[in-house]
This record gives sequence, C-alpha cells and structure tokens, in this order.
Amino acid sequence: MKILVTGGAGYIGSHTCVELINAGYQVVVVDNLCNSKASVLERVAGITGATIPFIQADLRHRNAIEKIFTQYNFDAVMHFAGLKAVGESVTEPLRYYDNNVEGSLVLLQVMAKHDVTKLVFSSSATVYGDPATVPILEDFPLAATNPYGRSKLMIEEMLRDLAHSDPAWRIALLRYFNPAGAHESGLIGEDPNDIPNNLFPYVAQVASGRRDLLSVYGDDYPTDDGTGVRDYIHVVDLAIGHVKTLEKLLASAAGVQAYNLGTGCGSSVLQMIQAFERASGRRVPYRVVARRPGDIAVCYADASLAQRELGWRAERSIEQMCVDTWRWQSMSEERFAYA
Repeated sequence: MKILVTGGAGYIGSHTCVELINAGYQVVVVDNLCNSKASVLERVAGITGATIPFIQADLRHRNAIEKIFTQYNFDAVMHFAGLKAVGESVTEPLRYYDNNVEGSLVLLQVMAKHDVTKLVFSSSATVYGDPATVPILEDFPLAATNPYGRSKLMIEEMLRDLAHSDPAWRIALLRYFNPAGAHESGLIGEDPNDIPNNLFPYVAQVASGRRDLLSVYGDDYPTDDGTGVRDYIHVVDLAIGHVKTLEKLLASAAGVQAYNLGTGCGSSVLQMIQAFERASGRRVPYRVVARRPGDIAVCYADASLAQRELGWRAERSIEQMCVDTWRWQSMSEERFAYA
C-alpha cells in the first residue's frame, strides 16, 4: 500500500516513515523544508534500506499537489505538515492559519478529487486548552489557548464536517502530547533549522555546549516545583502509534475518531532537565524567565482508548528519551556538522 506522508522530512514524520516502511508500506514524502532538511530522508533510507520518493512542495500550492496525486495512486495520507511553535503562533497568528489551515484545506480538496479518503491527521493536545482536570480524555471540551492549537482545532472541525458530508471518509485525529527522544540508531532526531522551540532539542544543545543556557519559562505554576508539567512521549512510540492507527483506519467503518497518544504521566521541566543531566553526564545550566503566552500549567493524557482500540501503548521511558536524544545530539555534532 502506498502512503503519502506530508511533512515527512520533519521530526515526527521521518520517524513515522521508518515505522511505516518497517511495517511493509510504501512511502512518498512531500515537504516544503521550512523546518526540516531533505538529507533526513537519506538517513531514513540508511535505517530501512528503502529509497523514499521525495517532492519538495508546499501544500498551499495546489498545482504541485495535484501533480503528486496524479503521479501516484495513494491508498491513504498521513498529514504532519504544519508550523508547530506555540509562542511563535502567538506573535504570528496569520502565518499559522495560512500555513496550517489553508495547507490542510488544499490537501483535502485534492484528496477528494482523487478519491483518496483515508487520513491520519497529526493533531495536538493543545486542542484541549487549559483542562479543568487531568488526565485528559478524548471527550473533554475543546478550547485551544493559542493560535497553534486553534489552527489544529479548526482542521479537526473541517475533518468532522467533511466526514459528515461524505460517508466515504475514514479519518483519525491523533492528539499527541510532547514528543521527545530520537531513533535508537542516532541517525534521525529533532533537528530544527533555527533556535529550538521544544524543550528536548534545546536541552541537548545546552548540554553539548552549543548553547550557553536554557530558559525555563515560569517557576510559579501550581505544580510541585513551579514549572510546567507535560506528558513526554518517545517519538518512536508515537510513530508506532501512527502505524497502528493506519491499520485500524484501513479496517474500520467510515467516520472520525480522535485518540490521545501519550504516556499518561506528567513530568515537570526541572525533572526533565535532571533526567537529561543523568543521561548525558553533563550539566544543563538554566535560568527562570517569564511565562510564555499561551502556555498552561499541567497537561497529560489518558491514552486508554488508544490501548483498547488500537492495541497501542507507550513503552519507552523518560530515561530512554534522554539517552536517545543525547546519542542523536552527539552523533549530529560529529557527523552532520551543525552550522
């Protein structure tokens, strides 16, 4: 079966390509490389032994996407492409709505035209906003607190309307929490083009000496140590969850289903710093600065629905996330010559 992976050169997309290929799927990647590098697909090929067709294109460019769907006969689409930084979305909301929502709209229109009606959508726990209680269930109220989360929520609503209008569609909304870690080979991991927006790559760069100091955004949250608590999930577990979801989608009835992909446990920023120091044997100096707009205090999942319906659960520990991230960072410094 042939799967189109949008944003497949990115962090989560590239790891999912590995797991898709390992599961016997053929993969085609489209990515505009705004926050990724084409060379990652060469490393995916090194891990899997499979060459991945790659097209550099922006989903908003309809003619380019039409050509891809004309050239390939896709059985399903995994949609990762999108901007993803909460803080940046607050300062540049129109850019996020243009890229994330408009790109998804064009993709869906082209899929419909070519009768490709199976989609796994990369959503986010940010669609829950600031939850009244934790852990978070899929039927919790949806109310994003920042433009990034609202862009994901808008796309979810589009997908529900689409499935309601046409029973041919089978759609899964994967609301995942905080991806971390890297492939055990050390060949692929989170590799942002600019200053990292996520905790793990920033911590890794500070530990390696590439950056001087980590900024911890707020130590006055109502948590045990005052720093934000998140559900960190190993990116390989997350990628496997996408493959399990695709298997379910291909065998299921029409409609839309949301699944949380997380560990069900929350860890604070300071706890993650300490875990990374143990894994790397390096100090991670930090300073506390003001909270970021759009951030919330505590967010972690109840992922029992995914376990029941997909046969999936997160298996890799925080320690493994740290070890794998440090291996990736160390090998990247040595082999891939960061600028």
